[in-house]
Amino acid sequence: MKKLNIGIVGYKFMGRAHSNAWKKAPQFFDMPATPVLKAACGRHESAVKEFADKWGWEETETDWKKLVARPDIDIIDVALPQDLHYHVALAAAREGKHIFCEKPLSMNSKQAEEMLKVCEDNKVKHYLNHNYRRTPAVSFAKKMIEDGKVGRIFHWRCAYQQDWIIDPDFPLTWQLQKEYAQAGPQWDLNSHAVDLAHYLVGDIASVSSLTTNFIKNRPIVEGGETTGNLTAGTAGTEMGEVTVEDAALMMVMFKNGAIGSFEATRFAAGRKNRLSFEIYGSKGSLCFDLERMNELQYFSREDESGQQGFRTILATEAAHPYAGNWWPAGHIIGYEHSFVHAVVDFVNAIENNTDIKPDFSDGLKIIQVLEAGLESAESKRQVDL
Repeated sequence: MKKLNIGIVGYKFMGRAHSNAWKKAPQFFDMPATPVLKAACGRHESAVKEFADKWGWEETETDWKKLVARPDIDIIDVALPQDLHYHVALAAAREGKHIFCEKPLSMNSKQAEEMLKVCEDNKVKHYLNHNYRRTPAVSFAKKMIEDGKVGRIFHWRCAYQQDWIIDPDFPLTWQLQKEYAQAGPQWDLNSHAVDLAHYLVGDIASVSSLTTNFIKNRPIVEGGETTGNLTAGTAGTEMGEVTVEDAALMMVMFKNGAIGSFEATRFAAGRKNRLSFEIYGSKGSLCFDLERMNELQYFSREDESGQQGFRTILATEAAHPYAGNWWPAGHIIGYEHSFVHAVVDFVNAIENNTDIKPDFSDGLKIIQVLEAGLESAESKRQVDL
């Protein structure tokens, strides 16, 4: 069987999630080519060597420019903070490498436009890893919408809630600095939410938004990096300014006439990683909660009078996308499996020369919505796209 050599840049949270996906995909899915974990790249030689040994990467590099230039590498996996996506992806595309990139795509729409153009000019496959599209329940929701089960969509309601920075003594990590993160949950969390809205409802026409900060200064990290893991280093006594928002709210009008809302926050006590959406249409409704990711709630107005009500669809059967490749019905899957599904679809797209979504064009549209949200919050007016 043909082999595809992978070079990954980044070895922390997303590096682990991606490595697991590359390893597991051919074990559970029939694939036209076998991914080979060829080389892992990171700035710190000892740390990336430890990562490579643990996850089965054959070699290591400490210079990403050398990695993307290697003729034996077919795919560059960008598992880095978003301030580095632009530089690595451009170089990889110019070297003719296919690109598997973490979200959000870039720091701004200008970067996103250039990334898309260079990928198209060099005819490489480009995938943006909004992995939640590929949970079986969400993929099945898409099928139900396409099959007319919901009818005309009127409302989209979405919230992405976490609670990991409520403590005022939590240190000033890279996610809280505009230089590295561009924005707070509006960028990091709402990028996922907007992608799902585009996927399930349609393109957004206008945005009205507000943002706020609850904690404006935090301890600067000592003995660690501000650009590593979420909790890299130790909080010191010196304080630094939080330069991104802590929470964001958006109201939108979709091009198809539906209206929607988005909440993104890291101050929702008890919510560890809750991405939830509700869709209300002329024939029925769909509801999803990532913290119960194997379940999809469905209401049909066409059920008999007296027997209507929300039902729970356990999305673990062969009828549900991807689920049939894992375990018997009722044996649930988890967060990491959505990355496996992305890897499978990406390799199929390369070998069959087909499109894969979301790609960098989708990433550009997402960035434009997020930028419009920040502009709206600053100007206190509606922004049309």
